[in-house]
Amino acid sequence: MKKFRFLILPFILFISACGWFKSPPEIGKVLSEHFKNKIYKDFDTVAYDSIFVKTMDSLSGKFVNPKTIKAFYLNHSAEPKLVTQFYINGELDSLVNYLNESKVHGFNPKIFKGDEIKNLLDELTANKFKKVEESYPVIAKLELLSANAYLNYNNYLKYGVVNPRTIFSRYYIKVKRPDSLGMINLLNSKSLVDTLRSVQPKSAQYKALQDAYLNTDAYDEKRILLLNMERFRWKMPETGTNYVQVNIPDFKLTWFDKSDTVITMKVCVGGKRENGYEEKLKAFAKSGNLDDKPKNHETPLLFSRINSIQANPIWNIPVSIAQSEIYWMARKDPYYLSNSNIKVYYKDKLIGEPDTINWSKYSRDKLPFKFKQGSGGGNALGKFKFIFDNSSSIYLHDTNNKNGFNLTNRAISHGCVRIEKPLQFAELLVKDSYTYDKLRAEVDLPPIDSTHVKWYKKRMAQKADTTKAFQLKPAWFGPKKSVPLIITYITAWSQNDKIEYRPDVYGMDEKLWTAMKKFR
Repeated sequence: MKKFRFLILPFILFISACGWFKSPPEIGKVLSEHFKNKIYKDFDTVAYDSIFVKTMDSLSGKFVNPKTIKAFYLNHSAEPKLVTQFYINGELDSLVNYLNESKVHGFNPKIFKGDEIKNLLDELTANKFKKVEESYPVIAKLELLSANAYLNYNNYLKYGVVNPRTIFSRYYIKVKRPDSLGMINLLNSKSLVDTLRSVQPKSAQYKALQDAYLNTDAYDEKRILLLNMERFRWKMPETGTNYVQVNIPDFKLTWFDKSDTVITMKVCVGGKRENGYEEKLKAFAKSGNLDDKPKNHETPLLFSRINSIQANPIWNIPVSIAQSEIYWMARKDPYYLSNSNIKVYYKDKLIGEPDTINWSKYSRDKLPFKFKQGSGGGNALGKFKFIFDNSSSIYLHDTNNKNGFNLTNRAISHGCVRIEKPLQFAELLVKDSYTYDKLRAEVDLPPIDSTHVKWYKKRMAQKADTTKAFQLKPAWFGPKKSVPLIITYITAWSQNDKIEYRPDVYGMDEKLWTAMKKFR
């Protein structure tokens, strides 16, 4: 608060020197004419400025965006623009109505102080001031509370009340948040009502959740609906009308083209982090012992574009998996690596006989080796890997373990997303019969187009030729054009005119509910 008062001193001097406009100022003219009350013709801008600054100082500590509000009024010489423009025409009353009806969006109307604004409006409307200076505290407080409520209401509906990137450690989607320029533009609006009307969420999903929220009294159901209404308020990146979505709680991949579904399939996602993860992580930070390190394989939430397909992929095994799994398997079974087609590298040089490594000589937290699993049937990535830019080394891929798709809870991977129908997915991506048949040939599948049989047979003959060594290698293919991909987390949504609910597999609902506490 001391810092804010220090900043406000030049503000006082500036606006006091300005005196706004010629006497009486616009607010004086408006109120004098409206009330037919000559006291407002004596409206003293210098005296009002002093009251305004004190009111700002007393209220700003509870404002969400105090610096923006202060900057706006500094730029407008503390003129009560909202009261001047929107009191007489009733738009401040309309603002109060919108604030009080914010419960239809799951908000507690008290957070906007609509009742206090209404009382100030009533006090101004009563027109019982004996002297004009008696109106100054009412006008100043009405102006500032209205500005704060107006900004907050618009921002909450347009961007959501919570920034997910601040509460979720693996949320890498760049959601757009309110900025000072946008808020200044809001305060300069020509019509509050038009702005309030336009900011109402229009998506069919949001409206369906909202209807369900207003039509149920069940606490748990209202809670889930409210959480997902908030998710649909977040300003997500533009996916366009043709995009792929992976919804973690649903364990599904869906390719959308406008309102149509191109394909849908089951997926397996990363396993949930250990119970008590935060406390265990603190213990690991102190000890540095890998035995204390808690597991966290949760698939991150992200937005990217699928830009390439790799047939017969090589798996570059992450250090974390090498330490927690590969190391122990190799110690237990000296032939595990060769039987699993896993090659070992020391200083980027291939070790010819990894079965001879004495693993007991090495600490798993300081392994000097890198591990790669070669292409082929036993590869954990299966026959296809779908690649998109991201900072977490995450991708979509096939799997050699199809049984996982039969599970109800498919949060079982190390973080990447296993997809049920990789071949069909690849076909949709390449959108070209020649390229698709080339891709099929790489995984020993006959071509769809009979004119491509010749080179398919040639490849199969090369593979079957025992006089020559045939080494299976990765082959790269490009999609017809990159396709937007969003990996998201939605636990309730509308589908076929009913609300679908899914379990909170990562506990993200709980964390979001806590963050939204003060708005409920």
